[in-house]
Amino acid sequence: MSREAAQAERLIELGVHDVAGMAAHDLRAFAEGAGPGEGDALLAIHPDRAPASALAPLLSRDGKPGFIVVDMPDVDEFAPCTVELPDTPLYLVTGLDRGDHMANWSPEEALPALTKESRTPLALTEGIHWVLQQPAALERNRCFMTIGSRLRKANGALDARTPAIWISNGTGRDGRERRNAPKVGWCWWGNRHTWLGFASATGRTGQLCGGISSGPVAGSDVRAV
Repeated sequence: MSREAAQAERLIELGVHDVAGMAAHDLRAFAEGAGPGEGDALLAIHPDRAPASALAPLLSRDGKPGFIVVDMPDVDEFAPCTVELPDTPLYLVTGLDRGDHMANWSPEEALPALTKESRTPLALTEGIHWVLQQPAALERNRCFMTIGSRLRKANGALDARTPAIWISNGTGRDGRERRNAPKVGWCWWGNRHTWLGFASATGRTGQLCGGISSGPVAGSDVRAV
């Protein structure tokens, strides 16, 4: 079984295809169509189909489900920004890197550095997809931000919060019962954290498959890096 086929089966096992409103055979057909040579590729479903609020609870670590911090009820409004996602329901993300070497950088510092390296920051849902497929991508003190997603406010300015995925310590409003659970939260655009890198990729490729309509890329600010 190819890597892409295994990822498709994992998403089907988790019921992500139901969340996305597509048949299991559509995921399988896309994975089969990817063919050999995409060994490091991540199979992703467009956030218009499978938003972060639906994906985060499917994360798991030490038998504990993932969750979104309570002060991020607008998580699904964090749309692709400074990145361009394929206008297709399913696509592949290539050349993944957790960005450990950028730990203790601020998002404000990391974005131009990634751009200079011809890399594209991951969107939040892509980061969740990565951890769904490879739980080991999330390690204590080696977690990551997904600054390819930002929230644009009504006045046109970008919200200073930037999304990240890390492991809960079970403190504060998380609750002790959530210690070691995967956590979707946020950090300020100008702040640094020693335990957060910046997840990125070399590119994305998509194609229509199985009669699925691509649909509009709703609510996103898509500008190519």
